[in-house]
Amino acid sequence: MPDLYQLRVVLRNVSPLIWRRLLVRSDTSIAELHAVLQTAMGWSDTHLDRFRIHGKAYGIAQCGGISFADDPFEIRLSDFRLRRGERFLYEYDFMDGWILDIRLEETLAADAKGIHPRCTAGRRATPPEDCGGFEAYLARLDRYETERWDALMRLVEVAEPFLSGDNRADVDDEQLREAYDAVEACARFRPEHFDRKAVNAALRGLAAGAGAR
Repeated sequence: MPDLYQLRVVLRNVSPLIWRRLLVRSDTSIAELHAVLQTAMGWSDTHLDRFRIHGKAYGIAQCGGISFADDPFEIRLSDFRLRRGERFLYEYDFMDGWILDIRLEETLAADAKGIHPRCTAGRRATPPEDCGGFEAYLARLDRYETERWDALMRLVEVAEPFLSGDNRADVDDEQLREAYDAVEACARFRPEHFDRKAVNAALRGLAAGAGAR
């Protein structure tokens, strides 16, 4: 039975760190690992991507995109004979320039009872896709607290006549909706949120679709 690889996956250029720890089988193909990373990071697989392993590019060729010399469904992690601590890269969305640094932390004995791939740890939400890359995302983080406070204060300001108890208060419905939408948009942006259970549920679905191993 194949070994298990414990991989630490870190999104480059973003601080505080956004990371995941994954358990995958050593016979996982490049194509399968691509799907695992997309799922673990919550990406939509709508942009070009590639791996960089031992100085060579690997990936799934797409019409109008880059091509690769090797079949990603036939190349497996075990083929690279990775050593403990060795690293390789996964690049996604060449416009935004997301790069995952992937390090083999441990090679573990196979777990016949476990379902793999599996996420065992992680921190923080992945930046929204098409947000402009890490510099734009870091700038948004800097603005986040100010924008959230401003949105809350605007909502209170617009609703204040009604909140004061005056049932005859003239509240502008359009302004109230705009203020509420701004607060809701801030609430949806949750940079500190990471739901490992949800990630593993998605990974189980991925494994079931490919035949759970």
